[in-house]
Amino acid sequence: MANTVPLLLALETSCDDTGAAVLRGLTVLSNRVAGQLQHAEFGGVVPELASRAHQTSLWPVVQAALDDAGVRLHDLDAVVCTQGPGLLGSLLVGHSFAKSVALALAIPLYHAHHMRAHVLAHFLNPSSENSGPAFPFLCATVSGGHTQLLRVNGPLDLVVLGETLDDAVGEAYDKAAKILGLGYPGGPEIDRLASQAGNERIAFGKPSVGELNYSFSGLKTSFLNTLTKLFGAPHNVPKERMPEVCASIQDALLDHLLDKLVRAVAQTGLHDVAVAGGVSANSGLRHRLTELGTANGWNIYLPPLAFTTDNAAMVGADGYFQLLSGIQPVLHAHAQARIPLQTELLG
Repeated sequence: MANTVPLLLALETSCDDTGAAVLRGLTVLSNRVAGQLQHAEFGGVVPELASRAHQTSLWPVVQAALDDAGVRLHDLDAVVCTQGPGLLGSLLVGHSFAKSVALALAIPLYHAHHMRAHVLAHFLNPSSENSGPAFPFLCATVSGGHTQLLRVNGPLDLVVLGETLDDAVGEAYDKAAKILGLGYPGGPEIDRLASQAGNERIAFGKPSVGELNYSFSGLKTSFLNTLTKLFGAPHNVPKERMPEVCASIQDALLDHLLDKLVRAVAQTGLHDVAVAGGVSANSGLRHRLTELGTANGWNIYLPPLAFTTDNAAMVGADGYFQLLSGIQPVLHAHAQARIPLQTELLG
């Protein structure tokens, strides 16, 4: 492995997506993901069901990833798994499998931080046209469980500048969709309907929280109260008004998200701006961020859609940068439901 680019097997089981990828360094040879549809009827992820589904899906997904890449387990140089944060039961399934592979093949096991991996997805499949943002840069991590503003000084040196004090932005999307009766996951449906809206908008309350932190919980209450006042109940929104309502909700969420990003650029002086995490697939966010970049002279970095939602390729990127930095793999490390981004892993 010392004289060649390492071949990595990466695993992602932090929530309800079972992911396996094979990478040669940062080049993705395969990236398989199996979703879990059974959570839709509950309006959110049920942890016990998620962990059981991972147990059923993990080996078939790994085998498919190996087949896609044209490699065998014995060809691998190292294995990488998500250590946290996430649902503990789900994490344990992937971690136990990864440890078994490492022990059986006598290869190193690296442990990835889920949100750091989202950021490092920007560096996958490097080419002369796309080698990722230059350090340092700003990155907004936006997902169903996390919303943070980061100063990224290096692949393994990320500083939290601000974060949500309550709900994550993806969680706020899902709660708004539930209020409207749109089902789960709600973010993509709100985004789809919002794209059909004209120029009319409904005004909602604005969160008031200082510095670079976020608060999305109050917006959900504002959506509920305002729509109840206008329509008697949120589920009474007429079909022809639904695009307008969804566009108004999306604008309220993105206004809060991007207002803090503008403030972070002003405070840090950094003009290279990236976004990462599941909500970075949102077309409204991508459009608004591109517009901000053009208007303010920022360099905007949007991850490829295949690497926005939870996937194992990004986990492989985290492991590869650990390997490059000389971090010693630790076999006995354990999965952790909560790991602050600035806390060293492997403990």
